[in-house]
Amino acid sequence: MLNNPQASYVQRGEAIDYTNTGVTNIKANDVVRLATRIGVAGCDVPVGAKGSIHVVGVYDLPALNTEVFAVGQAAYWNGTAITVTAGTNTPAGWVVEAKATAGTVARIKIG
Repeated sequence: MLNNPQASYVQRGEAIDYTNTGVTNIKANDVVRLATRIGVAGCDVPVGAKGSIHVVGVYDLPALNTEVFAVGQAAYWNGTAITVTAGTNTPAGWVVEAKATAGTVARIKIG
C-alpha cells in the first residue's frame, strides 16, 4: 500500500505572509519581487518583520512611457516600472487594459 501524503489547508492565497529579509522597509502598496513573480505589499513591512503581500489581483502600476501595451500581453517588472520586455526582468502578470506609448500607468493582472 502506498503512503499518500496529505495536504493541510492554510489560507486562500490571495495574499501571503512574507518576512522582509531585505535592508529597507517595505511600504504598503510597494511592488515586491518574489523569485519568479511580483506581489504588492498589503501593509508596511519593516525589515525583519512579517506582513502581507498580495499575489493575486489587478493593479495600476508605474509603467515605462516608451512602450505600447496590448491587452493580454505579458508584463514584467524592471525594478521601478512595468515593461513588456522580458530580458532579466521579473514576470509581473499580464496587461488588462491597453496603454499608449506616452502612458505612465499600466493595469496589470498579477498572479
